[in-house]
Amino acid sequence: MDSKRGTNNSEINIGIICPEALVDQTKDTLKSFPNFKPHFGIMGPGSMISEVARGLMYEVDVLMFTDYHLYKLAKPFIDFPIPVHHVPLMGTGLYRSLFLIKNQFGLTHLSVDTVEQKYVKKILGELSVKDYELHVFPSFEKNTPLIDDIVTFHADNFHRDGSVGLTGIEEVSRRLQAIHVPCQWVTPTHQDMIVSLERALLATETRRNKEAQIVFGLINIDDFKRVAEKYQSEHDIQILKLNIQQMLLDYIKQLDGHLIALGGEEYSFITTRGIFERETRGYKFIPLLQDTNQAMGITLSIGVGFGTTAAEAGSHARLALRQAKDSGGDVCYIVRENRSVLGPVDITSNMHYERYDLAITDAELLEKAEKAGMSAAYMTKLMARVARYGIIDYTAQELASTLNITVRSAHRILLKWMDVELVDIVGEEKLTHKGRPRRIYRLSFILDQSGKELPTS
Repeated sequence: MDSKRGTNNSEINIGIICPEALVDQTKDTLKSFPNFKPHFGIMGPGSMISEVARGLMYEVDVLMFTDYHLYKLAKPFIDFPIPVHHVPLMGTGLYRSLFLIKNQFGLTHLSVDTVEQKYVKKILGELSVKDYELHVFPSFEKNTPLIDDIVTFHADNFHRDGSVGLTGIEEVSRRLQAIHVPCQWVTPTHQDMIVSLERALLATETRRNKEAQIVFGLINIDDFKRVAEKYQSEHDIQILKLNIQQMLLDYIKQLDGHLIALGGEEYSFITTRGIFERETRGYKFIPLLQDTNQAMGITLSIGVGFGTTAAEAGSHARLALRQAKDSGGDVCYIVRENRSVLGPVDITSNMHYERYDLAITDAELLEKAEKAGMSAAYMTKLMARVARYGIIDYTAQELASTLNITVRSAHRILLKWMDVELVDIVGEEKLTHKGRPRRIYRLSFILDQSGKELPTS
């Protein structure tokens, strides 16, 4: 069981990364969110943001930065496995800071860092300030500047024209005060934090709803008649079926799922998406495929469907099973809600992991594919496999290697495609040894469908 999950399903662990000065305010705001169980990463002088973030992100469901600058420092260098949010410097906190500067110093000259210029100008307009000069620290969105550079920027503006500093960084504010440069640290108000916490709550609930989504699967024994021919009696065949069903039951138990024998050497199972994702290591590993082959000499084709309804998930599982069968069996494919395909879900397979869209809408291309004896699903899968290499020109030998088929099959397919004008001969490859030159075929149907030219070999 995941260590970050509590015994209370309604409890959500949230990591809060913030400077010490905002801890009390954050705790007070969190009182309005009883479902959140906070884990604080407090940033003090000398703290490393990467260490604090990594120390929290595997223990919580969602992460929030109260300081935009800290979020900006961490995001480019850490691949967060969970939703990450920050409190933006654009709400009532910015309004409050500008209002305080107006009352104490006036708003004729301002120097700004970490806050977007358009938000400052918008609030200045709401405060009826028309004649002002605004200095904005350059290129903050493109890189992470040094604190020294930001402090120098504000100090220079103050000494030149009396500009008051507006900063989103606590350390900049502290250092400016130390050298007697007037400034205001933009901190979030309770309202700003509430808005951000609501977004974080929505993100985790969406994630949990997806994890609880029903997953429908279909399992088919490949060429069972051939397997059954090895057994001399019906009794032995029934024993084999019982052994297969027991192995399937054992695996589906790992998925906390429910197995149903459909007859005709086909089974269905139901589980949840979160469990299926974890047990397959992110849709890349199903030990059942290898186990059944080693234990009983049989292979399985598995199709898994995701959907917003049970009917949709079942329909997608059937499409996925067809993909597995078209690939020769001994694999699992997944069809998701948007009809995109993932697979094969098996790291022990020699095939490449693929992602492609199941739908082809080009009527002319579909008609040509049908004339060549290809299904729309096979056509789409073929396009994805070939296009992933960025090459559309192949010899029969190269195409056979790419599609994991025999050279004879590749020749047969290419002849059918030529008949319906799906491919063109664009040249010949001369061999260094004796033998006939190899024809080079251009898969023009991929070019036509994508609408853009791919590099040729």
